[in-house]
Amino acid sequence: MARIAVLPGDGVGPEVVWEAMKVLKSAGGRFGIHLEFEEGIVGGAAIDRLRTPLPPETWTLCRASDAILFGAVGGPRWDSLPVDRRPERGLLTLRKDLQLYANLRPVKLFPPLIDASPLKREIVEGVDLLVLRELTGGLYFAEPKGIWPTSDGRGEQGVDTLNYTTPEIERIARVGFQIAGRRRRHLTSVDKANVLASSQLWRRVVTTMAREYPDIELDHILVDNCAMQLIREPRRFDVLLAENTFGDILSDEAAMLAGSIGMLPSASLGEGPGLYEPIHGSAPDIADQDKANPLAAILSAAMLLRHSLRQEPAAAAIEIAVLDVLEQGYRTMDIMQPGKKQVGTARMGDLVAERVVKG
Repeated sequence: MARIAVLPGDGVGPEVVWEAMKVLKSAGGRFGIHLEFEEGIVGGAAIDRLRTPLPPETWTLCRASDAILFGAVGGPRWDSLPVDRRPERGLLTLRKDLQLYANLRPVKLFPPLIDASPLKREIVEGVDLLVLRELTGGLYFAEPKGIWPTSDGRGEQGVDTLNYTTPEIERIARVGFQIAGRRRRHLTSVDKANVLASSQLWRRVVTTMAREYPDIELDHILVDNCAMQLIREPRRFDVLLAENTFGDILSDEAAMLAGSIGMLPSASLGEGPGLYEPIHGSAPDIADQDKANPLAAILSAAMLLRHSLRQEPAAAAIEIAVLDVLEQGYRTMDIMQPGKKQVGTARMGDLVAERVVKG
């Protein structure tokens, strides 16, 4: 029996997580995988009920589970709260406390969506890369951090600290080299070494570690150039290794290569149970309207089967089912194309679940 903590969160989070659970149950039934789901509250929903973005009982549930299926958190209604009490703090705390330092964000263009991307066909055709984002360091967590008066009394200053240590860089780089070894053996490390001291250390540590992996081609690229090359020549990349902030920004940009941010799943791995979530936000403007694309959440569920439960056949079956449904012409609003069949969130989940069962 595998215990899955389910944290729907806010906005479209509950809608897409429900469809991911639906598909997981279908895969479990087909492959004889016994899954137990237990729901917890997080983010804005938890603030509204318990005045904290991560209640102790939710943390305990996650710690005791084999994997975590996460929706999305946040929304305008909580934007006026202090930073340390906003919905996003619940997710950040989970990542930090469970030491989920490696965030895998695969960016693969499904052939039926080649014309859904805003980029030209000849640029995006065949794109298959993975952004590996360091998830528990850098600007998001390092101290000092805050807003306080300036020494001259003329206003305030906002301070965020960008700090990385050699061990932090080594552990995420090792994951990068290992993933590259299972793919096309090419690792591109992203930094800003021409300006930032943290990036200079990052480049030095990654270069030193490359000696342990002589079969992996390593190159370095400045983050601003990487942002340009992702649009200009995305097929040049295999695995992109980046610190927290750079990885966050670049993976959202890379989502356009796949047609929509609603197509990108993610896995956060490390010391504790893996956390799986679509990289899109809570999208409160379309919440509860049956408009959200559940495929990123469904593909995140496939990653859960692959990485946490070691159920490769079931994971592959979900990915094949997504491809088949897209080939049949079904589309949600964000990836709709002329001549295709638009469906809502629930119907898309039904279609994928049915295809998983049929095999």
